[in-house]
Amino acid sequence: MARKTERVVIVGGAIVGSMVAYFLRETGFSGGIIVVERDPTYQRSSTALSAAAIRTQFGTPVNIHMSLFGAEFFRTIKDRFGSDADIGFIERGYLILGGPESVSARRAGVEMQRREGADVVALSPDEAHARFPWLNVEDIGIATTAGRSEGWFDAWSLMSLVRSAARARGVEYVRGNAESLEFSGGRLTGVRLSNGTVLEADWIVNAAGANSAALVRSIGIDLPVSPRKRTVFSIKAPVDRTDFPMLFDTSGAWIRPEGEGFICGIALAEEDDPDATGDFEPSHDLLENALWPALAHRVPALEQLRVERAWAGHYEVNALDHNGIIGSHDKIPNLVFATGFSGHGVMHSPATGRGVAELITNGQFQTIDLSPLGFERIRTGVPLHETVVF
Repeated sequence: MARKTERVVIVGGAIVGSMVAYFLRETGFSGGIIVVERDPTYQRSSTALSAAAIRTQFGTPVNIHMSLFGAEFFRTIKDRFGSDADIGFIERGYLILGGPESVSARRAGVEMQRREGADVVALSPDEAHARFPWLNVEDIGIATTAGRSEGWFDAWSLMSLVRSAARARGVEYVRGNAESLEFSGGRLTGVRLSNGTVLEADWIVNAAGANSAALVRSIGIDLPVSPRKRTVFSIKAPVDRTDFPMLFDTSGAWIRPEGEGFICGIALAEEDDPDATGDFEPSHDLLENALWPALAHRVPALEQLRVERAWAGHYEVNALDHNGIIGSHDKIPNLVFATGFSGHGVMHSPATGRGVAELITNGQFQTIDLSPLGFERIRTGVPLHETVVF
């Protein structure tokens, strides 16, 4: 019972940190919970600037199970937060295209995803065109989609619901910049804020997203997590949005319906994707040079698109293997990581919150075994590669 009445300080108050706080109460933790957030307006939060989608089409089984948990959480949002709760969850599959050279590997991937419980199917080019007549399939070899547990939602509404529920259960949100960690006797003892305040803690959860590496650098931990800029364009186009999926092209371009139009972007080559600390300026040149040509090739009607606005947010990229880092440090047991999600933090926030809460409250993961995402692989440099990365 002792651990249930201890004190937890969570650094990072956006969707992941708030999910941890919410689920700590759900799992019976009755001790003090403080969430430190440097910007309570969340204007530059990855959550607020996210494209906010969820998929089960992953190459790592643990990610599939996290997505299935998240989709069920979204599907039953009113059961948790009341009849007025609404995150606008549109459950409509991703459509991920592959070239002719990828057919065998992609079909094997679908078989694995189905074994893990995902409702994923493979389509031939002709089947994809029959289902999506606006799609140019002349140079693809395969398309994959899902009938359930994929789609998109309003991340801001989700965070607001979870944050409000956590506060209603006695979670305290503190505005401050977590500057360093206090360390003594092989354990962390607190979080020092930039104003000199030290928040004493029995447990510290690093959910600081793109800033998580700086937090642990103060105690000599080299975390391979840094911000990478992602520009999102809001467009209008003469394309029927009815049943339009979250489309991922072979070029790295993606597009999905949003409001009366679409939002879209494009994945960058690693060599063109530098550390973006402090850079939130949209990369407008991407549209003309890469995104528009790719979209117009794949969906010819998008040749006539019109840009409404653009914004840029950050992925917290784990350079080791593009997978999240979840669980206790293998040498400092009361330091818990919930970071490095490389673009899938929002969709995996419910499973992450539940898992971290179980670890702190009960001493082990219970709902989903998240141990493959543990910190030891970071220290030893042995990756668990996620192969389906956008």
